[in-house]
This record gives sequence, structure tokens and C-alpha cells, in this order.
Amino acid sequence: MTQKLEIYKTTQKINNQVVRLSSPVEILEGIGSKKADALYRLGISTLEDLFYFLPRRYEDRRVISKINVISCGNFYSIIAKVLDTRIRPGRTEALLSDDTGKVIASWFSEKIIKIIRKGMTLAICGAVDNNFLTPRFTHPEFEILSNDSQVPSIIGKIFPVYHANSDMPQKSLRRLISSIVKKYADKCLIEFLPEKILSHYGMMTLSEAVKNIHMPSDSHDYIRARNRLAFDELFLLQSGIIMRRQKFSGHNINSQSITAGKNYNEFLQKLPFKLTSSQELAINEILNDLAQNTPMNRLLQGDVGSGKTLVAFAAMLACVDSGYQAALMAPTEILAWQHYEKLRKSLEPLGLKAALLVGSLKTSERNQILSGLADGSINIIVGTHSIFAEKVNFSNLALVIVDEQHRFGVVQRNNLISKGLSPHVLAMTATPIPRTLIMSIYGDLEVSSLHELPPGRKRINTISFAPVQYKRVLQIIHEAISRGEQIYWVCPLIDENEEKDLSSVTVIYERLKNLLPDINIAMLHGKLSPDIKSRVMQDFSDGKINLLVATVVIEVGVDVPNAAIIIIQDAGQFGLAQLHQLRGRVGRGSAQSTCILLEGKNITPEGKARITAMINISDGFKLSEQDLIQRGPGEFCGTRQHGVTDFHAADLIKDEKILLLARDEARNLMRQDINLDSEPSLRHEIFRRLGRVLELAVTS
Repeated sequence: MTQKLEIYKTTQKINNQVVRLSSPVEILEGIGSKKADALYRLGISTLEDLFYFLPRRYEDRRVISKINVISCGNFYSIIAKVLDTRIRPGRTEALLSDDTGKVIASWFSEKIIKIIRKGMTLAICGAVDNNFLTPRFTHPEFEILSNDSQVPSIIGKIFPVYHANSDMPQKSLRRLISSIVKKYADKCLIEFLPEKILSHYGMMTLSEAVKNIHMPSDSHDYIRARNRLAFDELFLLQSGIIMRRQKFSGHNINSQSITAGKNYNEFLQKLPFKLTSSQELAINEILNDLAQNTPMNRLLQGDVGSGKTLVAFAAMLACVDSGYQAALMAPTEILAWQHYEKLRKSLEPLGLKAALLVGSLKTSERNQILSGLADGSINIIVGTHSIFAEKVNFSNLALVIVDEQHRFGVVQRNNLISKGLSPHVLAMTATPIPRTLIMSIYGDLEVSSLHELPPGRKRINTISFAPVQYKRVLQIIHEAISRGEQIYWVCPLIDENEEKDLSSVTVIYERLKNLLPDINIAMLHGKLSPDIKSRVMQDFSDGKINLLVATVVIEVGVDVPNAAIIIIQDAGQFGLAQLHQLRGRVGRGSAQSTCILLEGKNITPEGKARITAMINISDGFKLSEQDLIQRGPGEFCGTRQHGVTDFHAADLIKDEKILLLARDEARNLMRQDINLDSEPSLRHEIFRRLGRVLELAVTS
């Protein structure tokens, strides 16, 4: 392997140090300790970081405009004389003119007046502000010209614009990156894409792409460069996913074959409603997987209330029909309890036995369940993380279902999977995942999606209120309770926190008790004991509680058909996916339901945008696209710590065509050579960028 890695070295040395992609920036020519510290604060610590610190946009300065053609909201480059300068509070203003007109330029510094003086000729580049009655440049880049014939250095080409800071301003950063890229790109970047892919699509080489992304001569060049770098990231990820999948299937070849029978058929026949076409398709896809001798590895995703639980129940009954056990793991005791209650009612008429295994069980109850799992008398177990405890042993576990799978770690899931002999695995999520994210992050899973809601479910009205409209909210509560409906009031915190100016469950609970003395109000949060939480939820389900003040502990799985209104305090603090999950706690009965979003006192523009999206969009799949745009793929699916989705060039929303192309090329290549023996450079690059993620997936 050492010989293969030699291709990533360069012969150039600085201070007797070999320069590689991993070299710290401080050893590079022209970067001292002060510049290195400034780069660190921008997230640039190595030569590779600098190469891939891509511009966030470009400014086309190839055309010099006249003042009389400029308009608000656009970018211009001009050459003009300084007619006058003056100081305004916190800024310097200059009146500029050419032979066609006059314009004002202002800078956020009073010191500029010591640099720019009346009579000077300036080259000015910047956006024309549309916040004033007449066009003006706000904080433009400028260059003082010694005479009218001097060619400005800041005009005449396309300039990259980076995320800069006060320690490393835009002009200095641009000059530094340009210098380093010119000096080291050809020497330190080694091509890893197969030649046939490069030639077939007419792609730039890697070093050409990096140079053109930072120093494009025209717009066509930087588009080609960006597309090449985006293809790299997606192609490497797709190749890594194929490798991971190959490893997974290679280690698990003897799963139990499962076929649906009497219990499965009777369960579906007794349903008081007709399955949606999405449910029928998902069940058929799952049954087809279960019939194979290789383990199923499938993700079932669907909007809130789309009927995923019923699909899971059908799969578990098919498992029992074949003489095996099934396990359903939920992230909270409340959700586990609800699953168990529904399942128990379905199983008892069939003569089958389910059990609930959670941490709050008494020792005697727990021991009885452990015995039933070990001897096979318990067909289906529902529980939390307690299911994968060391003392839990199964007789013949063949199917593992993980609800809200993103809430469990890899180790937790695999501990449960290890309880059986290569069991089939079905992961479920009520947070719909955008198609491009499925293809990238979840590319080694088969995916079933439920796009329809069961017949009769009404769209939930979503409205927002400002803090000053509190009395109107209380009026809505009275009206709902007079109709016999129940209400959730969700808060972001359990207790008051001086550092966070947000409403807490305890404060809102006490306030509402005083304001609504004639209403039965209860409180629910994670610090309560399991017994109290279960009792509160049972009382709410039974209609004994009118208004439940809670944290997001009610976010998943809680099903109370009579709850018709949910009020979300400080709604801008929550993410879109979580807001949609919370909204899904209502709308489960026959009444028209409402979701009220309370803005809070210090709502941010981002929070306001999320509330607007919630009001305008009811489809969870469309909201997931918005969530992906707002939060980015790493935060969206909790993978940022692994580096899987830390793309520099690729955009999972805009680059679906490139992703499909990258996936097809990766499949074609690795179908012929799964270990990439013929492409050592590519193999090395995959493990260099994704090695830790791939090793975790293969060995865990």
C-alpha cells in the first residue's frame, strides 16, 4: 500500500518539509503565523482546506459602466473622480462623477476620509444599494488610480467572493488563495477519476477545476469547475456506499426466509378501513424482502399519520406466521406504550402474545418477559433501549423494526440486531427525507415511501400569533373545550433559563392554571418519573385532562384523536421537521384541527421563515426539502459529526442530475471491479475522504 500512496506526494519542499494536501498552512510560502491564525478562524488549517475553500459567489467586473446606467440592486464597476468627501456618524461618504453623472459611495468607517481625497480618480466595484431614494454604492471595493491611463487591478475579470472576516479581509484572502493555488495545485492535486469518465464527459482535470473555481476567466469555466468538483464529492460518496453495501451483504448471507400466512391475512381482513395504495405497495416490497435469504435493510418513510405503524404490524405478523419473533424499538416509553397498546388489541383476537419491555418495569414483570422471550412464548416485543440490554435473549428473533430510527445510534441498533441470526431490519421515520438525501446518505438502504394520508384525514389549519395576541389564544382554548376538544401546549424548555429568553413548561403551566381556573390542566416533561408520565398520558387519552402543557416529549407517536388544537410556544426556536411532527399530534379525529404557532418576543428572521413555511406547506415531503435548504444535509440527518455530508461544491437540492450521473458511473465501474484494483488512485481517495465512515459501517 505504501507504494500506491507515493503518488500523493510532491517533490517540492519548503524548509525541508514535503508539501502534501495535509500540510498545515503555516509551512506554505507567504503564510506566517498571523495569517495562519486568521485562516484557522475561517476553518482553513491545511493546504487541502485552502484548495476547497470555495467562493460563495462571483463578481463580474469585466465591464466598466458609466454612472448614468447604474440602477439599484445590481453590481457595477466604474471609474470616477472624487468631487467631495464628508463624514457621517460611523461612515465616510464620497461624491463621485464621470462624464455622464454623479453617484454617492459610502464606507462603514470614518478613517476612509484620510485615504480618499477630493480630485482623486477611483476604480469602484460594488453593489448599488436599493435602500435609498437615489442609487448609491455601499461599502464598495476601491482602488486609487495615479492617472487616467492606469489599468485598475480590481477591474477587468471575474473575481471570487469568499466568506472573509476582519482578520483576513476579502481582498487579502483573494490574493492569498490565488497565489497558493497557482503555486501548488498542479504539484499537489493528483487526478483520481478514471480517464474514461473524464474523456466521456469532457471534464476538467482536478487541478484545472480547482484553479478555475478560484480564478475563472469566464462564467463557463467556473460552472465547469464547480460541476467537476460536485461530481467528485457525489461520485466518491456513491462509490463508498456501494463498497459498504457489498461488505454488509458479504457478512450476512443466512437470514430467515419469512412468508405471510393466516395471522397476517386475518389481521388485514379485520381492518375497518381500506389500505392506501402506498401502504399496499410498501407491504408488498417488505414481504418480498422478507422472503429472501439475505437480510432486508429497508427504510420506511412517511408523513405524520400516513400509516407506517400498520405496515410495521403487518410485517411482524408475517414474521410470527413463519414461526419467528419480531422486535419493535421506540425512542421513548410513551411511544413504546402506545405501540404496545395498539398491537395488543390486534394480537389478542389472533391468540398471539406481545409484551412491553421498558426501564420502569418491576423486577418480577421484567423477569417474566425475559423468560417468555427466551423460550419463544412471546411472539412480539415492543420497547425502548431496554430491548438490547445484555440480559435480553430471544428464542428466534428474525425481524427488527426501529421506529424513528434517526434517534438511535449505530451501536444501539446493532446491539439489537445482534440478538438474532442476521435478522431483517426495517427502519421507520416520520421525518420525510428528500430524494437526493436518500440517494446519498441512505444509498445502502432500500426505501419505501408513504405519500398518501388515510381517507378522511383533514388538512390541519396552521396560523401564527404574535405575543400581544395572547388573549385571543385563551379565547380559542375556551371555545375548543366548550366543543369537548382537547389541547396541547408545547414549550421549548422544562424550567426557566436566564440565558435563554424562552417560555418553559413550568412557567406556562402555572400561568395557565391562574388564567384558566375552570379547566383541568396537566404538565408533562422528561424529568417526571415514568409512572407519572404514563399516568398523565393515560388521563389525557381518556379525556380527563383538557389541556396538556408539555415539552417535545409528545413529539412522536402520541395518538389522542380528541386532541384538536396544538399551541407551540416560541415556535421559531424549533426546526421545520420538529414543528411538522408536533403539528401531527392533532388532526387524528373527526374534528377540524388547528396548529397555533406563537412567535415569541425575540424571533429571528430564520425562525420567521420556518413559521411562514409551516403556514404555507402541509406536505411533509415538501417541508423536508425546505428543511434541507435551511439547515443543510449534515444537520438535517445528524451526520455532520461523521463528515459524510460536508460537501464543498455539491448541493443536494440543485445537483440531482449530477448525483444520478455519479451514482450510475459508480455502479458501472464497481460492477466490473468492486475492490477497484484497477483504479488504486480512486480507491485511495475514497478511503482518504470517507474511510472512517466506511470502517464504522463495515465493522459495527
